[in-house]
Amino acid sequence: MTMTPTSLFPRLRLRAQEDRRLTQGHLWIYSNEVDVAQTPLQGLRAGDQVLVESHGGKALGVAFVQPNSLICGRLFSRQADQGMDAALLRTRLRRALELRSRHFSAPWYRWVYGDSDLLPGLVVDRYGDIVVLQINLAGMENLRQEIVAAIVDLIQPRGVLYKNDTSSRVAEGLPAYVELAWGEVPEFITVQENGCEFLIDPRRGQKTGWFYDHRPTRQWLMPRIAGARVLDVFSYVGAWSLAAARHGAREVLAIDASQPALDLLQMQAQQLGVGEKVTTLCADAFAALTDLRQRGEVFDVVIIDPPAFIKRRKDHKNGLAAYRRLNELAMRLLGRDGLLISCSCSMHLERSELVDILRAASRHIDRHLQILHHGHQGEDHPIHPAIAETEYLKAIAARVLLAD
Repeated sequence: MTMTPTSLFPRLRLRAQEDRRLTQGHLWIYSNEVDVAQTPLQGLRAGDQVLVESHGGKALGVAFVQPNSLICGRLFSRQADQGMDAALLRTRLRRALELRSRHFSAPWYRWVYGDSDLLPGLVVDRYGDIVVLQINLAGMENLRQEIVAAIVDLIQPRGVLYKNDTSSRVAEGLPAYVELAWGEVPEFITVQENGCEFLIDPRRGQKTGWFYDHRPTRQWLMPRIAGARVLDVFSYVGAWSLAAARHGAREVLAIDASQPALDLLQMQAQQLGVGEKVTTLCADAFAALTDLRQRGEVFDVVIIDPPAFIKRRKDHKNGLAAYRRLNELAMRLLGRDGLLISCSCSMHLERSELVDILRAASRHIDRHLQILHHGHQGEDHPIHPAIAETEYLKAIAARVLLAD
């Protein structure tokens, strides 16, 4: 007996009128949109693949389900009979690889960016012949061996590493671990970006060890850095600092709360021949900026690239205050005609809000602000047009002048 397509998966039926977001392109299903009388969420296991139906029974596609989360489903296919298996994983990985290969001449990029590549809960970063991946969804965790097999088949890497130690795995009921998935991955690996090489620690570093997303803004800044005294706050391993030193900055001070990250930054500065230009300071950013101000330090360029201050919507008010304070402290350290690079990776902070923060901060300290450039995430972080959260990154380059 042949099974009908709708019998391949458990059903998840939506309440009346709750299919509109999905039909308009969104991929997420919220628990309050589910008709639990017909399809109880608690009858499903985290990571199950389910057929999503409208209230009238129309098939909308197949999703991974997480019954204990507000986002209880993530759609990955619009076909009623298409589950996520080894074949579909390989197809999606290949399509994502084709996009990056068209836009990048060398294999250093984010290969997979979750929902935007129709691979929800999966992040894959490529560092030449080394691949580091993070899985943040139970459905993808169930397929981790198939993911690695597809990666190996597509690019024949030297090594693949699971960097599955994110806090978001807790909500999925997944264990945290960092382990070798295939081949060999050395203690330190190389990143190439904008003509510079960097060393990263993929096992102990943040995320997968590197942040490719600000690459376009760093590319914009580097021709404008020659001769400048630069302050890099939240420097991590030196993506901004080392590039600035290599591109002619006369002096760079890098501040971060992680001593291991700064040790790696300083070691690379010596290897790159710019060790005499680069100084590091392990400290809280706000305290360090206040201290620099009290000592009368002045910089030509200040870069602030903090972690997300607004991780959840309820953090919005406090996060706005933190961004305001940070940017005001940064502006006070600029000379008469300085350049501020102000960044945010908070998905719940609108770009217009960051502009308003800069405006308000500049007026409070009687400075004149000119916005020169808006930075965005690169092509390896494609934006899903229906999912605002995929457009999380903001960078603003602004000239800061003493008011006449």
